[in-house]
Order: sequence, then C-alpha cells, then structure tokens
Amino acid sequence: QMQLVESGGGLVQAGGSLRLSCKASTRPYSSHVMAWLRQAPGKEREFVASTRWSDSRSYYKDSVKGRFTVSKERAERTVYLQLNNVTVEDTAVYYCAVGTSPYNDFFYWGQGTQVTVSS
Repeated sequence: QMQLVESGGGLVQAGGSLRLSCKASTRPYSSHVMAWLRQAPGKEREFVASTRWSDSRSYYKDSVKGRFTVSKERAERTVYLQLNNVTVEDTAVYYCAVGTSPYNDFFYWGQGTQVTVSS
C-alpha cells in the first residue's frame, strides 16, 4: 500500500505562484502515473496534470497548460506541481494520486492540500 503525502498548499494572490509536493512512501513502479487532481467547493473532482514515472511524458488539463508544470524527483519519490499565474478559479483542494492511466482510474490517493487564490 503506497501512502502519498502532499504539502505546499496555502494562500496566494492572483497572478502569483505556488509549488505543491507529493511524496510517496514507496518507490512507484515504472508503469505508474503520478497525477494531480483538484476539487473546488461544490464541484466534482477534476484532473489537472499527470506524468509517467518511467519517462518524461506529461499530460495537462487545457485550462492549466502553460501555467502549471508537473515534474518529479525520482530519488526523492516526489512529484511536484508548479502553479504559476494562478487565478481565483484555481482555488481548490489539490490531491496527488497514482494509477496506470494518465487521466483516471487512480488507486492511491493523498489527503489533499488546500490552495486558495485571493483576488
């Protein structure tokens, strides 16, 4: 059972930046995809970005392309989500997840970290 622990959330002004981290308790398999999803108040959870553990392929929700970047540090078993030029619409609880597909069917989840963007 893999445990995922997110950190780095907080309050940021619109137009600002934030970096989220997600550390895995065990080394992900080469078949794993590490993903970030988010859930805003009153809305369903949605895919944000993901990256394959074994290579550099990454995937993004259209509305975050060019603003968010997903990266990883394999030696630290950590995946990052860099949020730049944030807007109030980016306010949500951000979750780290692990699966084998880029966009859905994740089977390990973190507890979430709150990101609040003020105008």
